[in-house]
Amino acid sequence: MGYKPKFPNSIMAVFSAYLINYTVPRAGEVARASVLTTYEQVPFEKGFGTIVAERVADMILLLLIIAIALFLQFDYIYAFFIDRFNPFTIAFGLAFLAIMFGLLILFINKSQSAFAIKIKNFINGLKEGVFSIFKMKKKWQFMAHTIFIWIMYVLMFYVTTFAVAELHGIAFGAILIGFISASFSIAATNGGIGSYPVAIFAAFAVFGVAQSPSIAFGWIAWSSQTLMLVICGGFSLIFLPLYNKKRL
Repeated sequence: MGYKPKFPNSIMAVFSAYLINYTVPRAGEVARASVLTTYEQVPFEKGFGTIVAERVADMILLLLIIAIALFLQFDYIYAFFIDRFNPFTIAFGLAFLAIMFGLLILFINKSQSAFAIKIKNFINGLKEGVFSIFKMKKKWQFMAHTIFIWIMYVLMFYVTTFAVAELHGIAFGAILIGFISASFSIAATNGGIGSYPVAIFAAFAVFGVAQSPSIAFGWIAWSSQTLMLVICGGFSLIFLPLYNKKRL
């Protein structure tokens, strides 16, 4: 868009956003755009639009990881649910969800209520975010960096299993299932506080991993990430005004 924010400001804006997300979920994205507006004169709506594009790309990559995990560990997942739930109940549940989803789509398309309009605007925003990725000047570099970031994130999760002896040799497909479950716990809560280890235990239980090593792994992975974000985010909030003192 023609704006060239300084690299330190970009880095500190990201770390500040992650730290703020621990207080109010998704407030960090707003704060990140505000930082760029304050210190780099990037219009808020344009800065926030690029963040939406990032989140859309992240969602696409996460859906791809889910698809890969289901492909690699379909037998385990299928057997887990068949052993615990009646196949008829599963089929009925899926059919019910499909019908309800279809009715919801029909309601949103036909209704002029405030709720339906908000949903429409949200979906249109997602579409716009997706297509904006393919219209940007350096779209291939953006996509390559996004893929690289997620590969590193998954590998970080995998390497952490080496810290727990009981998890040595665990299938990579199981790692992906645990990663997906943990990612959803972060999105649903304030940075996964309290829910992250439980989400990992729920995922690893599908593969017969005991509770103690699963919970221990979850706390190690969550604590190390959180410690890094708290330290880097805290320093970013302190140094942002100091670094930009002469520019304000």
